Amino acid sequence: MPVQPLTSTTQHHLPVHDIQNDLVILKDGAATMVIETTAVNFGLLSEKEQDAIIYAYAALLNSLNFPIQILIRSERKDITAYLDLLTQAEKKQTSIKKRDWIRRYRAFIADTVQRRNILDKKFYLAIPFSALELGSVKSLSAAVSPFKGKPDAPLRLPAPLDEIIRKAQTALVPKRDHILRQLERIGLSARQLTNKELLSLLYRTYNPGAFAPPINPDQMLGPIVEPIVKEEKSENLIKTLEH
Repeated sequence: MPVQPLTSTTQHHLPVHDIQNDLVILKDGAATMVIETTAVNFGLLSEKEQDAIIYAYAALLNSLNFPIQILIRSERKDITAYLDLLTQAEKKQTSIKKRDWIRRYRAFIADTVQRRNILDKKFYLAIPFSALELGSVKSLSAAVSPFKGKPDAPLRLPAPLDEIIRKAQTALVPKRDHILRQLERIGLSARQLTNKELLSLLYRTYNPGAFAPPINPDQMLGPIVEPIVKEEKSENLIKTLEH
C-alpha cells in the first residue's frame, strides 16, 4: 500500500509570516510590537514606595485606550558562558591555592544550578496591530479565517508587506512611546525588541527547553520549529510501510 507523503508542515500552522522593522508580521496581515521591561522586587519596598508603584500602575492601566498583552516567561538559566569564564580564569591563575578556590567555586555553581533548577524570568508587553486596521475587505476576510485554504497553497497577505509595515509602525510607535513613559513612572526600564531578539524569543517559545543559538536575521532561512523526527528517519519509515 503506497504511503502518501505529508504536504502540510508545522510552519503552515504557525501564525508568523515574517519579522521586519522590529515587528512580527502575522499571516492574516496583523502585526505585533514587543517591549521588554525590567521588574521590581515589590516585597522589599517600603509601604509608601509600594503605594506609589500601585498608583503609577493604575495610572498606566487607566491611560490605555488600546489592548496590550503582558507575558512573563520563565526559562532555565544558562550559565555556560559563566562557567567557561571561570575555567579560563582557573587556567590563567598561577597560584595553586587560588586555582583550587576557583575550581571548587565553579563546581559549586554548576551543582547548585543543576539541583535547584535556577530560573530566569523575562517580562514582555505585546502591542497588537489588527488586520482590520488595514482598511480593506480582503483584510477583513483574512482576519476572520487567516488559515483557510490548502496547506501547500502559497500565502497571500491581505495587503503588500511594505504597506502593512508602514501602517503598523504609524499606529504602534505612538502607543509604544506612551507605554515607555508610563513604565518609567513606575521605575521600570523598558525597550522595544529588535529583529534578532524577536527571532530568538520565537525560537525559544516554539522550542521549549532549548537555548537559542546565535541568530543572524539575514541568514534566517530555515524553519523556526526544529523537527522532532529527522527527515532520514521519516524516509526509512515510509520505505518500511511500503514493504
